[in-house]
Amino acid sequence: MYALVDCNSFFASVEKVFHPGLEGKPVCVLSSNDGNIVALTPEAKAVGLHRGDPVFKVRDIIERNNVKLFSTNMMLYAAMSKRVMNIIRNSVPLLEVYSIDEGFANITGCKNQEEMMREIAERIKLYTDIPVSVGVAPTKTLAKIGSKFAKQYKGYRSVCMIDNEEKRRKALALFDLADVWGIGRQTLVKLNYYGITTPLEFADKSESWVRSHFTKPGVQTWYELNGTPCIDTSEVKRNKNICTSRSFGQMITDLDSLKSSVATFASSCANKLRGQRSVAKSVTVFIGSNTFREDLPQYGNSATCTFLTPTADTLEITKAAIQALESIYRPGIMYKRSGVLVSDIYEESPIQLNLFDPIENRKDRAALMKAIDAINQKFGVKTIQLVVEGQKQEPWKTKCDFRTPNYLTDINEIMIVKT
Repeated sequence: MYALVDCNSFFASVEKVFHPGLEGKPVCVLSSNDGNIVALTPEAKAVGLHRGDPVFKVRDIIERNNVKLFSTNMMLYAAMSKRVMNIIRNSVPLLEVYSIDEGFANITGCKNQEEMMREIAERIKLYTDIPVSVGVAPTKTLAKIGSKFAKQYKGYRSVCMIDNEEKRRKALALFDLADVWGIGRQTLVKLNYYGITTPLEFADKSESWVRSHFTKPGVQTWYELNGTPCIDTSEVKRNKNICTSRSFGQMITDLDSLKSSVATFASSCANKLRGQRSVAKSVTVFIGSNTFREDLPQYGNSATCTFLTPTADTLEITKAAIQALESIYRPGIMYKRSGVLVSDIYEESPIQLNLFDPIENRKDRAALMKAIDAINQKFGVKTIQLVVEGQKQEPWKTKCDFRTPNYLTDINEIMIVKT
């Protein structure tokens, strides 16, 4: 049996933890440059706000209902996520962290599974003040469905069990097909074309019919809906491409500022590669002007560099990214965004080496990256960084006028209590 523990409105819930006076009030978390709503509480939804709404278009709703806004602070959210996952990890035999606000617990063989998970949910609420919803089922897809029901209906008291055939069929009959994990937009269109409108209708199709009409992911979803576990989330989690990009807080024209942004994004991509124990064969850099400013010259371009040996080395990836940037930079343009994409991703071991590899000793470089990661993890992100990444006050840095301080990770921003 699997138990999916899902934090409710996680980003907004974290903000409410550090601002207790917001309990029961509408709260929204904003995207880069405070442009769009990316997370919101049920109270914010009730006044007419939606995820993805541009702030300038719903400013009247925000002001009329006294909605509290916060800039995204991933450092704070990641620190709180770590606390939540540690509470779960100390209470179950095996935990697989799937995302910043979700974790799959394997509770096969555990007694009183429903009460056990309810106690964990209560412990998380007590220790962190983060509300969670738990779905318990024989497959991860069904557990995801259960967590949605637990979140939607308070009668479940945070835990929804799908542990028999009657509950499975009832859950699939009531659940929205578009919300099933593994069913994307194109798959949904295809299912609707064949007259399938509920997960139960899809699950009741024969295996031969599913195999003849869908690829492997569709067949896996069908198995999971019928109670047979077959999805390895470690494979799902490993990204095929990793992209880091931002719209700038203000437009820039000089090459040095662009280099600073690209180097920062390249470093982030390399760090994510090492985090998932992967390496990449190529890196792509793209830049662009402000398409909303028709009064300014418009320009956008991209360039790709390919490595002889797949790598997750920050120095190597950043150097290649800057070379790509220099090949497409055009002076006199007001740039509004840039980004770095690493692709052709493989597992870090084994790696096919190249006779003409420019890196003489990859073991030493790997040890260097490991040491840097350890220092940054212990003392805070960017404790050690490349000089080319620039300072915190770079003009391209994203706007975050409503950011909550990093109370849990930065000694300079630790919470001060006045008595």
